[in-house]
Amino acid sequence: MNTTSSKMISQNIRLLLVAGLIALASSVHGGDWPQWRGPNRDGKSTDTGLLKQWPEGGPKQLWKATGLGGGYSTPSVVEGRVFGSGYRGEEEYIWALDASSGKEIWSTKTGGAEKKVGYPEGPRSTPTIDGDSLFTLSAGGNLVCLDTTSGKERWHHELKKEFGGRMMSGWGFSESPLVDGNKVVCTPGSMKGTVLALNKKTGEVIWQSAEFVDKSAYASLVVANFGGVRQYVQLTDAHVAGIAAADGKLLWQADRPGKTAVIPTPIVTDEFVYVTSGYGVGCNLFKVTKGGDGFKVEEVYANKNLINHHGGVVLVGNHIYGHSEKGGWTCQDLKSGEVVWANNGVGKGSISFADGFFYIRSESKGSVALIEASPKGYKEHGRFDQPDRSSKNSWPHPVIENGKLYLRDQDAMFCYDVKGQ
Repeated sequence: MNTTSSKMISQNIRLLLVAGLIALASSVHGGDWPQWRGPNRDGKSTDTGLLKQWPEGGPKQLWKATGLGGGYSTPSVVEGRVFGSGYRGEEEYIWALDASSGKEIWSTKTGGAEKKVGYPEGPRSTPTIDGDSLFTLSAGGNLVCLDTTSGKERWHHELKKEFGGRMMSGWGFSESPLVDGNKVVCTPGSMKGTVLALNKKTGEVIWQSAEFVDKSAYASLVVANFGGVRQYVQLTDAHVAGIAAADGKLLWQADRPGKTAVIPTPIVTDEFVYVTSGYGVGCNLFKVTKGGDGFKVEEVYANKNLINHHGGVVLVGNHIYGHSEKGGWTCQDLKSGEVVWANNGVGKGSISFADGFFYIRSESKGSVALIEASPKGYKEHGRFDQPDRSSKNSWPHPVIENGKLYLRDQDAMFCYDVKGQ
């Protein structure tokens, strides 16, 4: 082979490699959405390579599934399956759909529909997927573990009957169970202990937090590692607290009274815990530090600059974003608590983050907008109205997984293509 031919072959190989790298760079990369608020319970998808601008009328609808049953549960998406729950008549069902078509793979009846609660259309808990196990909590307090392949029940517990579970108000259990290592952790809100840890394989009790006995609110637990100590942070109607993952001991707590319903999941970053709730209460930032044998909790601020009802808030960089009862969609400086910008946008609703943008969903109209995740201001890059709206509030949060956007609306699920071109 002559020198000229060798150079041409080398150039062609380089061109093919470059083309391959460009193709990889423009493709969607991301992981599953296995639980409430995504892989890390922070409202963030790991997807990249998504649309930066939606076409007029919104992204392409891939499919619509019906017959799910009523409910406010946000879906979980793992390895090509979409999991959720709903009331079908007088029974509660957990179901799995094919993520490519929306067709039902299996459904399992897990008990009677709890309708002696406010908004009795269906369950609220988002299923947590861990390997081949699914964990979810009914509005009546029935904690269930199912096999994700077949839907067969492995074990269940009744939080009220077995553990003295009690709620702060009358909308039913709404928490999404947390899986951490060998444990599944939830919040019965019992006088025997607010937080409960079970063996995820067998359902056997590991511990119940006897030193912390607040009623359960509607927030879900998150993991923290303050001072090198693994712990679970929970927000109730009276406190924000840290519970030792190892044995359920109360490590710290701070007074933080809520009203009516305390719902949003806490945000944990570095040594800080940010909480917010509605009904005029507002937001707080706490600093948690370890000293000697214990922990010190200092309130950095408490204000009403971001009063979030239940659509959630997301931390990106040094700013918190979410809808506030005062001011609409709000960007708030995490450390100072000051408002950076506010805009009414699509109106009150929920928020999720993916690839530099927020997906925000109106609870009343079902409208969905794509906005920049930036402290520079509110800027939309597309908006559309969900078709075939039910008459109920669209409270389930947007889910972004593997280049797809999932929207639950009671009996129906919609799937959209949001992959970049």
